[in-house]
Amino acid sequence: MSNLQNKPIIEIWDSVGLGIIIEYPTGVWVSQQTGGTSCLHPKVEGIYLPLHNDYTHKEHQFLSPEIDLSQYFEGPKHNGTGATSGLDQEDVKVITEILTKYKLGHILEINKSKLKESHEAWVHIWLKPEKNNIPLWTGFEPYPRNAILTWCNSD
Repeated sequence: MSNLQNKPIIEIWDSVGLGIIIEYPTGVWVSQQTGGTSCLHPKVEGIYLPLHNDYTHKEHQFLSPEIDLSQYFEGPKHNGTGATSGLDQEDVKVITEILTKYKLGHILEINKSKLKESHEAWVHIWLKPEKNNIPLWTGFEPYPRNAILTWCNSD
């Protein structure tokens, strides 16, 4: 990582819901609070895009994969510690199941070569080309592109 002094940084610590940070040479760094109670503050150069978050007006209910991901990392395996030593195959399986449940598994894939660098709310993924009728992103070739899956930290 280059010297971040005098570089623009966006801190998304107050964002709510699931999002991805597409690694891209924007000149702007994006930082998130991650790692459960460890409260890490990793940064990456790129673009932040919220994904698959909704709110029902009638029931006043927030709907997001963030809820399932937070429950998993707050649950018995990690107990809010943030998995700061890295993710394992069980974590990959659970996160992949959550992405599939929310119909994101075809465009987001966990980068298994970076499991030791991944932890709660900061998961290295591969961004695949979006091929729906109305794509959420285009022009980020070559694919797969490095990205970070992120959500509100459980600290």
